[in-house]
Amino acid sequence: MTVGLEHYLILSAILFSIGLYGVLSKRNAVVILMCIEIMLNAVNIALVAFSRYIVPTALTGQIFALFVMVVAAAEVAVGIAIIMAIYRSRDSVEVDKYDLMKW
Repeated sequence: MTVGLEHYLILSAILFSIGLYGVLSKRNAVVILMCIEIMLNAVNIALVAFSRYIVPTALTGQIFALFVMVVAAAEVAVGIAIIMAIYRSRDSVEVDKYDLMKW
C-alpha cells in the first residue's frame, strides 16, 4: 500500500482539528499558543503534500512552508513576550482573566 495525497491531507485535517479544538476549549494562554503551532504545522503538511503530488518538480509548497515556519517563530516570540508581560501584572496565564482592553 502506498501513501498518497489523501493520507497526508487526512493527517493534516486531523492535526488542524486537534489544534482548533485546543484553541477553542483551553484557557491557558501557553497551551493556546501551542495549539496554534499545531494548526500551522498541519498547514505545512498540506502545503508540502500538495506540492509533492501536484507539481513534483517545483518547490513552491516547501518554500511556502518555510515562510509559515518563519512567521510561526515570530508569532511565538511575540506571543510569549506578551504572555510574560501580562503574567507579571496579573499573576495568571488564564485568558479568562485578561481584561486589559475593558474600560
